[in-house]
Amino acid sequence: MRIPRCFIDQPLQTGDEIALDERAHRHVVQVLRLRVGAPLILFNGQGGEYAATLTQAERRASRVRIDEHQPRDTRPALRVTLLQGIAKGDRMDYSLQKATELGVSRIQPLVARRSVTHDDPKRMQKRLDHWRGVIISACEQSGRTDIPELLPPLPLSQWLDEQSEREAQEVASWSLVLDPEATSGLGDLAASRDQPQAVTLLIGPEGGLEEGEIAQARHCGLSPVQLGPRVLRTETAGVAALAIIQSLWGDMG
Repeated sequence: MRIPRCFIDQPLQTGDEIALDERAHRHVVQVLRLRVGAPLILFNGQGGEYAATLTQAERRASRVRIDEHQPRDTRPALRVTLLQGIAKGDRMDYSLQKATELGVSRIQPLVARRSVTHDDPKRMQKRLDHWRGVIISACEQSGRTDIPELLPPLPLSQWLDEQSEREAQEVASWSLVLDPEATSGLGDLAASRDQPQAVTLLIGPEGGLEEGEIAQARHCGLSPVQLGPRVLRTETAGVAALAIIQSLWGDMG
């Protein structure tokens, strides 16, 4: 049986005994129903992971002993930033989950014209907290020892307005936008450009980006690319594009 992994948002040190937070406690005791003595793996996103042992497993509280630091590093070699047009409910969750599994370093949710969002700051903060939980769960499942950075949502137009300044600070960075009308694919870029150190990928929400948004993205320096003759859903497009990017220039394949 695979040893369960838990993200712990606090400093970890060999020999310490710590209480699990509410989220980790619920997963370990109520979902997995582990008992005292069960092995766990803890990580906090600061490097490596820790072998641990469950020392208390009660209804309302649980504790673990940190036994050994394991210097395991799964940080992706290629820095990938996903610009994801905000999609509805489960589709957004799926996009963030799979992007995390596929090794993105940073996720920037964007409000495009076809995004369905709410202006209420409290509701948006609740969604942001939920998305962070999705990302953490994906890290636990996939064996990542780092946590992708999740940025606060921005209007797409604002992000694009700031792109020229951002691009000037990046070295060997490619900025791409998925466009079903583009004439080139990711494989064409691989044949015509040098190896990138970082890739930024813009994907629209349900219904895609409007023509004006794609035109603005191109004007701001994003290269249009397509994924073949079939139209993909936003959550499928992200998985396909990120897998190709990691296979061509990252640590897959």
